[in-house]
Amino acid sequence: MSREELAARQAELLHALLAGGEPPPGFDPSRLKVEANVLRRKHGKVLAYQRPELAETLGERYGPLFAQFAAGRPKKATEHSHAYADEFVTWLIAAGHLPKPKRGLVSRLRRR
Repeated sequence: MSREELAARQAELLHALLAGGEPPPGFDPSRLKVEANVLRRKHGKVLAYQRPELAETLGERYGPLFAQFAAGRPKKATEHSHAYADEFVTWLIAAGHLPKPKRGLVSRLRRR
């Protein structure tokens, strides 16, 4: 298999895992779904580590809200986690899960 073919297959797999794409030939769709869920939870944990004040503010709502966000907006393979976290905060505010912050709070909830 050439490098180009391998890269294309890897891209298909990433698309299936991160963006809900069709499973590549030879992969078990149910197993990929399990792995995709594991990756979403991992992204949520990384985000909570990077933005502890956000996770603390949301408390027990954090996990379910992140899962809801991630289901509708999967993290792109090339996307930095800080940018993804910023989008999550924006989504939370737009959806009414967080109050519209005052000027100084926006920067604290977003990048530190």
